[in-house]
Amino acid sequence: MQVKICETSYNIETKVDNLLAVLGHIKQTQNNSLAFGSGCRSGICGSCAVVVNGVEKLACKTTIKDNDEVTPLKNLPVIKDLVVDNSKQHKLLKIANAQLQELSDEKISNADVDKIDKESNCILCNSCYSSCPVYEVNDKFLSPFALTRAYRYIEDKKEKDVKSIIDNIQDNGVFSCTLCGNCNMVCPAGIDIKGDIMKLQNKSVQFGHTNPNFATFDTGMDFGFNP
Repeated sequence: MQVKICETSYNIETKVDNLLAVLGHIKQTQNNSLAFGSGCRSGICGSCAVVVNGVEKLACKTTIKDNDEVTPLKNLPVIKDLVVDNSKQHKLLKIANAQLQELSDEKISNADVDKIDKESNCILCNSCYSSCPVYEVNDKFLSPFALTRAYRYIEDKKEKDVKSIIDNIQDNGVFSCTLCGNCNMVCPAGIDIKGDIMKLQNKSVQFGHTNPNFATFDTGMDFGFNP
């Protein structure tokens, strides 16, 4: 089997087909300087996220095939080989206020927990960030993961100050999303990020915000009302 890792082709003669194991095999037998992320090895930590044939994957959960091509995540600075700099992640979460702001006295039921269970499973692997086309035109976009994390706290009954979170996801945020759905397709936790962002748009309107894109929207149609 032959695989290409960061423009370099490697012949793999073992029967190992798990991508993370293949990367380890290459490092041990062919290129001891190969750099890649690894942590839990069970799809929980997200540190092994890479791009396989143009699609974001967790290496520990991916079966590699002959002639597959593995590259680092997109939209992030590459430190070396498959290792990227994800330090911006914490900055985006802070900008979005995607954390508990003010504790309420509300009683929490199992149904309340279930309502945000999926969003709580985000492992911050940056797969959604890598797949997002918005960064081609707006590198200040808050990111899909920051928005879905914001939604998780907005829907959390323990959160008393929902407005501050809503207010903080407006600039380069909730209405900058194109709703393309790429993030849904690559999320290893199966989170409906696109759906969360659509709900955030509705919530934003309820709190008095408007879609800034409407101000410049032009259908190009003449309805005959002009003199």
